[in-house]
Amino acid sequence: MIVPRPTRLIRRHGRFALDRDTAIRATPGAQGAARLLRALLRPATGLPLPLHEDGRVVLALDDRLVGLGDEGYALTVNEHAVVLRAATRHGLAHGVQTIRQLVSPTAMGSRPVSGVDWGLPGVDVRDAPRLPWRGVLLDVARHFQPVAVLRRFVDLMAVHKLNVLHLHLTDDQGWRMPVPRHPRLTSVGGWRAESMGDGVPHGGSYTRAELAALVSYADERGVRIVPEIEMPGHARAALAAYPHLGNFPRRRLPVWTRWGVSDEVFGVDDAVLEFCRDVLDEVIDVFPGRHVHLGGDECPTSEWESSPGAFRRVREEGLAGPRELHGWFLRAMADHVAGRGRVPVSWEPIGDPRVVVMPWRDAADARTALDLGHDVVMAPHRSTYLDYPQSADPDEPAGQPGLVVTARDVYHLPLPEGVLGAQCALWTEYVPTAHHLERLAYPRLAALADALWAQRPSWTDFTERMRAHTGRLSALSVPLSRKEDDARSPVPPC
Repeated sequence: MIVPRPTRLIRRHGRFALDRDTAIRATPGAQGAARLLRALLRPATGLPLPLHEDGRVVLALDDRLVGLGDEGYALTVNEHAVVLRAATRHGLAHGVQTIRQLVSPTAMGSRPVSGVDWGLPGVDVRDAPRLPWRGVLLDVARHFQPVAVLRRFVDLMAVHKLNVLHLHLTDDQGWRMPVPRHPRLTSVGGWRAESMGDGVPHGGSYTRAELAALVSYADERGVRIVPEIEMPGHARAALAAYPHLGNFPRRRLPVWTRWGVSDEVFGVDDAVLEFCRDVLDEVIDVFPGRHVHLGGDECPTSEWESSPGAFRRVREEGLAGPRELHGWFLRAMADHVAGRGRVPVSWEPIGDPRVVVMPWRDAADARTALDLGHDVVMAPHRSTYLDYPQSADPDEPAGQPGLVVTARDVYHLPLPEGVLGAQCALWTEYVPTAHHLERLAYPRLAALADALWAQRPSWTDFTERMRAHTGRLSALSVPLSRKEDDARSPVPPC
């Protein structure tokens, strides 16, 4: 009853007992997975699980393991041993999560559980994901969350073998990414006076050390981080810190205190482009992953249409008009990111096929992007935006008005042939706390994980497996609605 569903799981006779004499043997390169397994099982079981050359729980990197890709693993359990093999560290990390689920739902908890004979059932598992991009966007710009919350969010992603945390670091309402050459981005841009008239200041930012440690923490669990710096719109926090970056440099603006989209956008002179390159260079230094997200959505052009500097740039670049500055700006930044050996990402096509596109307005936009030669990650808001409530129940937390997105909607998100995968998005205008964050995320992220990992996704099968998995989520202290806590109704109604 594993979530997400393994490619192949065959039950065998016998059971492997876990006790105080159980030890782990890790081959070269597998020590990190051994540490992870010990750290995940010890809180509830109390078992020390030391490393020993004669350990009967064997974790091994095996480059001869074929057909399972970069994230697959093979697991064999019988009464004599547990053997987990994978070609990569991330494959081992995913296999560790399967071992954890096989032990018991109570083994997922953070407090000691007494009176339990811990063990694993006999199984033979060969497992690999159907799609390589299985992600979640977390918006820390609208409501800042400390690193401890991000680590827990990564832990819950890893349970479900989700492998991409898309971190939305900047927006009109806040700037969270430290850039040493531009310290006012966080000291000024990281704070707003209030939110929608509530009179309560809000803000915060990360240090470089915190982000670098988060990258390592996530990597150990098979999760990579894709940072996003919004441009050329959604820039009000940056303009509050450095007014000269705007289209009207003498204007002074506070960090925006409203939700929605501010009309103020970056200017288009050389100093602005140099600033954006500085920021991206810092991002690339802190986040070693392949992808860097440039934003690019919801960019009003009204300021460019009244800016002498914008019209001057239009003439210099031979553009048809100010509206074309949007694509021109993003292509310039994509060039810079690609020149640093990374892959740029944007919400919409910008005229550069090197850019990975995330269609969010309409699922049909994916076909256009694919035809233009883009790699595509699906993010259609009607089936992946988790700021929408997941039911119409009276106890449902406040969310973005206009839609209800159920777990079934997420499970059946459109996945055209040829896409890299998909991701959900947790925008946080209506999500001020970590409790609220997790309440909106689950069980919908479990549905996403199963739909993207399983070779033959089945909603009916998923709901059956969720009967056991709801117990795991409860042991992990994930806040669930009353319906979800009832094992007879493991997912919200459709």
